Parts: sequence; structure tokens; C-alpha cells
Amino acid sequence: MIRIVVFLAAVAVLALGVAWLADRPGEITILWSGWRIETSVMVAAFAVAILTVMLVFFWSVLRTVVRSPDLVAMFLRNRRGAKGYLAITRGLIAVGIGDARAARKFALEAKKLSPGEPLALLLTAQTAQLAGDRPAAQRAFAEMMERPDTRMLGLRGLFVEAQRRDDLPAARAYAEEAAKSTPASGWAGQAVLEFRVAAGDWSAALAALESNMRSRLIDKASYRRQRAVLLTARALEIGETDRDSAVTFALEAVKLAPTFVPAAALAGALLAERGELRKAGRIVERAWKANPHPDLAETYAHLRFGDSARDRLARVETLAKKAPGHIEGALAVARAALDAREFEKARAALAPFLSAPTRRIALLMAEIAQVEYGDDGRAREWMARAVHAGRDPAWTADGLISERWLAVSPVSGRLDAFEWKIPLAELAPAHTGETNQFPAIVDAGAAPQKPIFAEKTSSGRLAASAKKAAASAEDSTPAARAKRQRKAKVETVIPLVHVPDDPGPEAEPEPEPVPEQPPANWTKLRQLFK
Repeated sequence: MIRIVVFLAAVAVLALGVAWLADRPGEITILWSGWRIETSVMVAAFAVAILTVMLVFFWSVLRTVVRSPDLVAMFLRNRRGAKGYLAITRGLIAVGIGDARAARKFALEAKKLSPGEPLALLLTAQTAQLAGDRPAAQRAFAEMMERPDTRMLGLRGLFVEAQRRDDLPAARAYAEEAAKSTPASGWAGQAVLEFRVAAGDWSAALAALESNMRSRLIDKASYRRQRAVLLTARALEIGETDRDSAVTFALEAVKLAPTFVPAAALAGALLAERGELRKAGRIVERAWKANPHPDLAETYAHLRFGDSARDRLARVETLAKKAPGHIEGALAVARAALDAREFEKARAALAPFLSAPTRRIALLMAEIAQVEYGDDGRAREWMARAVHAGRDPAWTADGLISERWLAVSPVSGRLDAFEWKIPLAELAPAHTGETNQFPAIVDAGAAPQKPIFAEKTSSGRLAASAKKAAASAEDSTPAARAKRQRKAKVETVIPLVHVPDDPGPEAEPEPEPVPEQPPANWTKLRQLFK
């Protein structure tokens, strides 16, 4: 619309100019080399216009003739570029659908038509990857790395190739170089952080995390959580050599993530050593309210060194009231009560969970029965129940169960991978007569540290020992031997609760035998409880 208005305005102005000249006729006389030319103003104007047009035309023709070699070369170059672009497009489509033969054909054509073109180099590299030609792919990515416009793409490709051939030092070098060249590169920043974390270089990992945050590669919540994890790992690493720095790191981790159990437990233990009991107690209590955990209960119970068992029991009871009804509170109170020889309180704490006890509850009940009354039969009964009881939560990551918290998964290398939860194996079908195969607890080869977060017992070893004790108890009694003789051809199942056999309506029920002495491995099992 605007163009039409402008065109009409130009025509109107031209018409007015012609009319103005027509209304004002005049004469123009030109004297040149004995020639005298006389004409009107209107004719002279038209003559000048025609002469100008002719000059422009002849100049354009002359300019085209002079530039014709360049124009021909440009035309051929554009046509060659169009063919190369078409070959690249078809080659990338072939790579996408997995047609290695077509991809190789179009890659050669693109390399011939568009040598040095970034997309042609990329097509060559991806074709080599599709065909499994790793050296060719590496050469293509190395060539791309030498060009400023494709440097990051080449580093990314070399990084992937190094990972595929398990050359982790080379992969780390490429990632470090990419992060140095372009800090805003997401894959490079994350890769550098993962490599430093996997190496246990917590200071360098913290620096990489800060760089990622400055480049806005992660959000603020993720940054706070990951920094808390790294600070906790750093504090654990230097806890034996530099207590002051460890306290500083642990407190900063708690400030960033107040409910993070490992940081709160570590900070509480370190502050308790320094005599800052109130501050340590507040940190543990805050984390306990959000995530009741045995590490927190253990730290809280031993805030004041030299306290009696009854004092520790009173303190643990106070902590348990801050998360009423939680099983971890009941277990902590029962453990402290057992240490204080308050057996009624221990049983009362566990009573709400006895209808469906977990392994830790069953083992605690076995220990109570043994320590209070020396009732080996009752203790063995609870040990047998522990074999088939539900599993307790544990530090789990990528199918691995660890006795203590680790900052990095040994399987995948992920930061903050461990979670306190019931292992997925617990979701298997209920027990049908065969003994469950419990996965062993793995320490992931980590360096030994002060067992601030260590479990009191190993679920795998306890389950195996409990099974062995139950089998030994049954084998050592005359009633068990008689039962095996009567039911030699019938598959037996270890009962969860001991019930005497019913031999028939005419026979009198056999009394439950009392073993003369505890099994030989009971002392070892008691050590595993504690």
C-alpha cells in the first residue's frame, strides 16, 4: 500500500513538472565549433533525458563485458555450492536413517563439491561413525577442531570418540579445553564437573560448579544442592587432618541444604567435639524433622562425650518426639534403651511395628531376648523371622547398596546419586518357601573414613548369619530331627513364628524343647548386632 502511494506521488510530481515547463515555453541556443543549435526548453529536457539513458545503457553493457569472467565464475561456484548443499542434505538424511552406503556416497560428493565446508566435514565424520571407522571420524573431528568456526564441534566429536574407546584422560583433556574455550558450553561444563568428581578432586569440582553457575548452565536450586554435596565430601576427606576447615565446609553445606542428612550428621559430630552442643543439636534436630535417619540419631545420642547410657536414652527420646510415629525414632529409642538395660522401654518402642517387622526390628528383638533373659530359643525365633522380614532403607544408587553415604555413584559416576530408600529388590514377590537372596552391601572401594555415617550392621551378612543360626537351631533339637523323619518326602518351609507340629488327633502334642546350650556361632552373631 505504501509503495502504491509513493508511486502515485512520484507520477503526480512528474506531471506537475511537465505541465509547469509547458506553461513556460522558452528557447535554448547552443553555439559550439561554428554550430548554432536553437530549441525549446521542453525538447532540450527530453534530449538530455534520452542521452542520459543511452549513456547508462552503454555503461552497463561495457561493465558486464569487463566483468563477464567473474560473473561466469560466480555462476559456476553458486551452482557447485547448490549441488554440494544438496549432497550434504541427502547425506545427513542418509545418516539419520542409518543408510551407510548412501551416506558414504553423498559424503564423497559433498567433499568433492564443497571442500572445507563445515557441514561437509560433519557429514564425513558422522558417516565414518555410522560405518564404524573410528580413525576416519577422529581425523575429521581433528580437522574441524583446527578451524575457528568448527572448533567446539570438533572438540565435542573428539570427546565422544575418546569416551567410546575408554580413553578417559583424553576425554577429560578435550572437555577441559572446550570448557576453557567456551565456558557457556553445557556439555563441556558438565563433563568437567563429572571428571573432577570421579577423581575425588573436590576443590577442583567446586571450582567447576562455580563456573557452571556463572555461565547459567544449572539453576540455583541444583547449584545449592550440588555444592552442599561437594562440601560434605570435602569435609569428610579432610576431617582427620584439618578439623577447623572440615567444620567450616560442613556448616556451609548445612546452610545450603539444612535437611541434607550426611552434612547435618557430620556438622553435628564435629561441633560436638568442639563443645558447641546447642548448635549441633539444632542442626541435627532440623534435619531429623525432615528426614529421620539413624546417622542423625547416632550423632544426637553422642553429642556429649562421657554421658551414661541413661542420659543418651533420654536425649534420643527427646529427638524421637520431634518425628512421632516414625520407625527410625522407634529404632533409635530401642537401641538406646537396650544399651541402658531399659528392656521394657525397648520393647514398648518397637511394639507398634512388630506385626510386620523389618530386619532391624527383628534383630533388635532377638538381642533383647538374649540380653534380658538369655532366652536363646526366643532369640533364634526372631533371628529366623529376620531372614524373611522386609528390608530396611539403605544408601542406594544405580542398583548398588552401600553401608555409608558416598558423594558419587561408583557405577555411573553421577554426583549425589545415593538415596536413602528401601532397595528395589524389596518389591519382588513375597516369600514362598525359598530363602531370599539378599544383595551384598558394597563399599564401592572408597577410602576408609571415620564411620560417622556407617551402619551398625551389614544387612547382607546379618541375613546370611541369621539364616545359618535358624538352620543350626532347628538341626540341634530332637523335635526337628523327628519332624524331618516324619516329613522326609515333604518340602519344609521355615516358619516365621515357631508353631509345634500337630502329629494327629490321637497323639499328644510334642512339648517345645529347650536347647541345652546356645549354638556355637551365637557370640559372632551378637557382635554383628552391635
